[in-house]
Amino acid sequence: METITSVMNNPSMLDMINNFLATKGIYSLVLILMFLGMFGMIISNNYMKKMMAMNVMQVAVILFFLCFAQKTGGMIPILNGVTTDPSLYINPLPHALMLTAIVVSLGTTGVAIALLMRIKETYGSVEEDEILRRADR
Repeated sequence: METITSVMNNPSMLDMINNFLATKGIYSLVLILMFLGMFGMIISNNYMKKMMAMNVMQVAVILFFLCFAQKTGGMIPILNGVTTDPSLYINPLPHALMLTAIVVSLGTTGVAIALLMRIKETYGSVEEDEILRRADR
């Protein structure tokens, strides 16, 4: 408890933490989301939970690519008469690709839900162990 108090009383340490979160915090979030998704895919025996964990991993990948597209002081690439220097604009390609990835993610989620409904209808469960047990009969 004393170490937390000493960190809170040290303004330079708080500045370092604040600076890290302001500059690299999004990468920490991406890493946490990716590992949560992997953990859910590996640990869960329920196919619905595995699908949700897969969607969490997809969100992490989309955030990661969008972070690379950002530029300090960058402007959106719309000609508005303020500047004509192309180096000041952010790259629109990663954003367009991630919009496509979101649409693909929604499509795969819809197909996965349809398959899970069919599996539930056929086997009476979406638990992996139960499905494997009933499929062996």
